[in-house]
Amino acid sequence: MAQFKYTGRDRFGKSRKGKISSTTRRDAIVELRGKGIAVTEIIELKDDLLTKEITIGNPVKTQDFVLYLRQFSTLIVAGVSVAEATRILAQQTESKALSKALKNVEEDLRSGQPLSEAAAKHEKIFPPMFINLVQAGEASGNLDDTLDRLATYFEKMHYSMQKVKSALTYPIVIMIVAVIVVIYLLTSVVPMFAEMFAQFNAELPMITKIVLKISDWIKSFWWLVPLLIIGIIVAIMLVLRNPRSKYYLDYAILKTPIFGKLVQKSMIARMTRTLSSLFKSSVPILDALIIVEKVVMNEVMVGVLKESRTSLEGGNALSEPMKKHWIIPPLVTQMISIGEQSGSLDFMLEKISDFYEKEVESTADALKGLIEPLMIVFLAGVVGSIVISIIVPMFDIFNHVK
Repeated sequence: MAQFKYTGRDRFGKSRKGKISSTTRRDAIVELRGKGIAVTEIIELKDDLLTKEITIGNPVKTQDFVLYLRQFSTLIVAGVSVAEATRILAQQTESKALSKALKNVEEDLRSGQPLSEAAAKHEKIFPPMFINLVQAGEASGNLDDTLDRLATYFEKMHYSMQKVKSALTYPIVIMIVAVIVVIYLLTSVVPMFAEMFAQFNAELPMITKIVLKISDWIKSFWWLVPLLIIGIIVAIMLVLRNPRSKYYLDYAILKTPIFGKLVQKSMIARMTRTLSSLFKSSVPILDALIIVEKVVMNEVMVGVLKESRTSLEGGNALSEPMKKHWIIPPLVTQMISIGEQSGSLDFMLEKISDFYEKEVESTADALKGLIEPLMIVFLAGVVGSIVISIIVPMFDIFNHVK
C-alpha cells in the first residue's frame, strides 16, 4: 500500500487536506470521491523507515509470475485489451507485490504508456528479460506468443535452479543439525560426566581429555558463536557487493571438486536458454548479451560474455572468445559456432540448454544419492567420537569399583 497526501474540497466547498493509504493514485482519488471530496492535488509520499515494506530477495514467487504470464497470454489471445487484462490479473493474483505493481501498470497503460515502459518502473517485480521481450513483442505484434515464451522460460529456469538448490541445501542442513547436536552434547551432557570422572579420579584417555577441553572452551566462549555467524554473513554481503571479490568467490565455487560442475552446468543452461529466448524474439544480439550478463549471476561468466560482446563489436564471431575459456565446454562452443555459420543460432542455443538442463537434473540427483550416506557417516562419526570419549573412562571406573 502507498500513502498519498491530498488537497481538495468537500460538498460544502470547504478546503480539506490529509493523507490516505491506497494501492494506486487512481484508487485513492476514487476513494476520496466516495467520501465526498473533490481532489485538486494528490502527491504520493515516499516511504520512510516506519512505512517502508522490507523484502528479502525477489518479492514475487516464480510460480506466481509464471501463472501471471500464462493467464496474460490467454487473455490477449481471447481479444482482451492489455489494460483490461492487467486489471483482471491484478485482482486475481495471490501475490500482493505483483498485484500492487499491476495496478500501477494498469494506470500507466490507460494513460497511453506501452506495457514495456510501464513495467520498467517496477524493476524489482519485472526483470530485464521480461521488459526487453515485451518490448520486442510490442514491436512485432506478437505479444501473446512472447508472453507464452516468457512463461516457458521462467518455468525452466525455476526448475533448474530448484534442482541445484536441493542438491546444495541437503549438506548444509545436515551440517547445521550436526553443529546443534554437538553443541548440545558438549554443553549439557559432557559436563555431567566430567564431574563424575573428577569424583573417581579416573585416568582419562586422550580422546576424553580433548572432548572435555572443547566442552570447557564452548561453555566459556559460547558468545563467540553468534558473533562468528554474524561476521560470516557480513563478510559474504561485502564480498557480493564488490565485483572483484565476487569474481574470486565465483571462481572458487566453480573449482569446487563436486559442486563446481553442477553450478557450471546450471549456469550454461541459464545462459543459453536466455540467449535463445532473446534471439527468437528478435532482440539485437549485443542487447541480448547485456541482458544475459545480468541473468547468469556469476562474474567469471560475465567476463566471458563481455569478451564475446567486444568480439562481436569488432566484427568477429560470438564463439571465438568462448573457445579460449575453460568455463565453456568444447561442446557448447562447437554448437554455437555451427549455429553462427548456419544462421540457426537460436535453435542451437535451445538444444544446448535442453541438454544441460537434463545434465543438471541427473547430476543433482546423483549428488543427493552420494551425499546422503556420506553426511550420515560424518554425523555418526562426530557424535560417536563424543559418545566413545564418555564410555571408555566409564568402563575404567566400573573396573575400579569391582
